[in-house]
Amino acid sequence: MKKLFYYFIKFTIKFTIYCYFRRIKIYGRENIPMNGGVLFSPNHQGAFLDPLLVGCNIKRPITSLTRSDVFGGPLQWFMDALNMLPVYRIRNGFANLKKNEATFKQCKNLLSKNQWIMMFSEAAHHDEFYLQSLSKGSSRLAYEAQENSDNPIYIVPVGINYGHKRKPFCDLHLVFGKAISVKTFIGTIDKKPKLINDIKTCLRLSMEKCMWLPKKDEHYEDRKKLIHSLNTKKSFYDLKKGILYKSLSPKETLKNIKLIKALIKLLSIPNLPPLFVIKKILKLFDDVVFHSSIKLSAGLILFLFWWTGILITVGILWGWKIGIIVKLCCIGFLYIRQILSLKYLQ
Repeated sequence: MKKLFYYFIKFTIKFTIYCYFRRIKIYGRENIPMNGGVLFSPNHQGAFLDPLLVGCNIKRPITSLTRSDVFGGPLQWFMDALNMLPVYRIRNGFANLKKNEATFKQCKNLLSKNQWIMMFSEAAHHDEFYLQSLSKGSSRLAYEAQENSDNPIYIVPVGINYGHKRKPFCDLHLVFGKAISVKTFIGTIDKKPKLINDIKTCLRLSMEKCMWLPKKDEHYEDRKKLIHSLNTKKSFYDLKKGILYKSLSPKETLKNIKLIKALIKLLSIPNLPPLFVIKKILKLFDDVVFHSSIKLSAGLILFLFWWTGILITVGILWGWKIGIIVKLCCIGFLYIRQILSLKYLQ
């Protein structure tokens, strides 16, 4: 039952994200090894949207390490069904950190059996494009798993590149980098702490290759302005190169911004109830990193019910053909609204 639920959620979310984003470009899926245990290490800029994006775009089931405070209670069955394991942080209490030993032991066992897991090496999400400092957790986990396994274990760096961090219908570039073979670090004369640091350094360099703008330096703010809807149509490699050399076109300044805002409000009317509810939900989250995740998950439910309700109501009152037309118009108005919002209010 849990396995069936996992695949139902996987394909439902996959369909939803392909509706949520304007364009999804995936690079390097051929870099994922099929002959050993794999630890995926993505950057973390989109809250719980990040693991969904990775999990939905790889072939095999994946076990995700997730912050511990979402576990327990009535949602525990769903957490188990979605292959999620808790990770305890210092903010959860120093005593709880010992519980990580059981989680990491389970992860090592999975990797030694050629299973796939996902761990965010940055350890915390954030709202910028650059890569934060990496913790040693993922490197240590992969190293210790390889120490006790004859099967090869790999770390696959992943770059999740959002055209916009909070607006729907932006472009997404999902990049799987070249796999790091942990076995090549085993058996050298260096001591374990040095080897784990070497793996972490290698992982950082590999993750940076998978991201548009991986470093924060004196040019960061200028380069960040080059990431907008016109430039993200380019391939990952052209965009990364253009950002590095600042050779891309800057975003155009719109003069009639008030007119565009008025048009967006007008286009919002056919879908006002779900848009209003989503706006109210977003106010409950001070951390803006959660906004895209909330928009996608809440939108999946709210718009589905809204458009179904419109179809049934109009269909009963004025006929099903008119009901279908009205429903399609509501979807079209939302589509145009999001294009204008991303293009001119980014």
